Formats: sequence, structure tokens, C-alpha cells
Amino acid sequence: MSFFDKYKFLIIPFSVWFFIQLFKVIYDLVKIKKFNFKRILGAGGMPSSHSAVVTSLSTLIGKYEGTDSVAFAMSVIFACVVMYDAAGVRRAAGKQAKLLNRIIETPGLSKVEVSERLVEALGHTPVQVIVGAIIGIVVGIIF
Repeated sequence: MSFFDKYKFLIIPFSVWFFIQLFKVIYDLVKIKKFNFKRILGAGGMPSSHSAVVTSLSTLIGKYEGTDSVAFAMSVIFACVVMYDAAGVRRAAGKQAKLLNRIIETPGLSKVEVSERLVEALGHTPVQVIVGAIIGIVVGIIF
């Protein structure tokens, strides 16, 4: 058994994550002509690497362990929670951060002083989650 075969359930999802994050860095570099290393580890943006990771893992488990396995059921539930969180809870937190940043930066409106802006790109739109999920499923099927 090769190293890849032995660790495919780790290698493939992490590779999907890495290449999606790398795509976001390159996209920013081309679009805004700025290298933003924070995109490698940061959240948010198109497509959702979170969704791609969990759906690639679920697809691999379904493919190799069977869709009637406990591992597949657990991975699908885990994927649903992650995707719901990305498009729901974390997206709402990002919207709140954006509003708080505007309040703090408005002269005369806030006396609060902060050392850095709150991170606004935390979550994903439903479309970003769906595209990430599709990428994850396709990669899981191919490999």
C-alpha cells in the first residue's frame, strides 16, 4: 500500500484546502495587484474551502467505506454543521464585525479606541458554500 493510499483521507482534503486558499491568494494578486498572505489561512471568499474539505472527505468515505457506514453518516452530519456554520453563524459574525468597524471609525459616534479592525471576512454566502461543496464532491469522486 502506497503512502498516498494509506493517507488519502488526510491528503486529499488538505490538498483541496491548500489549492483553494492558494487560488484566493492568486486571485487577489491578479485582481487588486496585492499579495495578501493572510488569504492562505484566512476564512471567507469564493469558494468555501471549509465546504470543499468536508465534502471531499464525506465523498471519499462514501466511496471507500460505503454510504451505509457509520463513518459516512458522521462525516455527512459533520459536513452539514460546518457548511451551516460557514454560511450562517460565521457570516453573521462577519456582518457584525463590519458594522462595528464602521461605528468605531465614524468620528464623534464612538469613543472606543481599538488597536486593530475586526475581521469582516469570516463566513461565506450560500453560493460560496455550494461552489465549495461541489468542488469537494468532484475531487472526492475523481480521487
